[in-house]
Amino acid sequence: MSTPDPFQTLRDEMVEKQLRERGIHDQRVLDAMRRVPRHMFVASELQHLAYRDCPLPIGENQTISQPYIVALMTELLHLTGTERVLEVGMGSGYQTAILCELTAQVYTLECVPRLAEQGAAALARLGYENVEIHIGDGSQGLPDMAPFDAILVAAAAPALPGPLRSQLSEHGGRMVLPVGDDKRQYLEVVVRQENRWEIERTIPVRFVPLVGRYGFSPRVWLEDSTEDE
Repeated sequence: MSTPDPFQTLRDEMVEKQLRERGIHDQRVLDAMRRVPRHMFVASELQHLAYRDCPLPIGENQTISQPYIVALMTELLHLTGTERVLEVGMGSGYQTAILCELTAQVYTLECVPRLAEQGAAALARLGYENVEIHIGDGSQGLPDMAPFDAILVAAAAPALPGPLRSQLSEHGGRMVLPVGDDKRQYLEVVVRQENRWEIERTIPVRFVPLVGRYGFSPRVWLEDSTEDE
């Protein structure tokens, strides 16, 4: 008999109060958020805070995004389960795990080796196998693995990075990313149809910077919650 998860009640409350009541309606996303143990992706001394609606530090001046933002960005990708997805900014690996639950294959890219190692260990402990972890400049994506049906960028870019745009599938590829600077950012949804890209601006957010050739020079920001809290 498996040991009961002492955090399951907190996850259930997170899904109902933080996600469903705030407009997350994709049942597959809600189910994934209910299954994945967020507390496994933070330090032991922070596990009691894992299901609060806030980001948490994971070291290296990085954070694990608040549950609502993870759910919203995932829902905006409109995943059906067959996609090849690129994640830019693996961080703790929590968003990676959510994507693994919902897609066929995840390629994740992290520029901080220590975070990539920690995230890989957490994903391995939970048994995820449909993921490849790469270390490098996220703003340049993974051209050798392209095209991708969906791209999720978990760091703010000054503008839509050209390499990521070109790595989207020509047939309805979708990308969700924050765009802006350390003062103002918005979550944008990009949809590609052949050589046409449609961009929709959604809510204001606050993310750490996307550092790289098509991003920002190294700086220190802290991810915060949405301005709509």
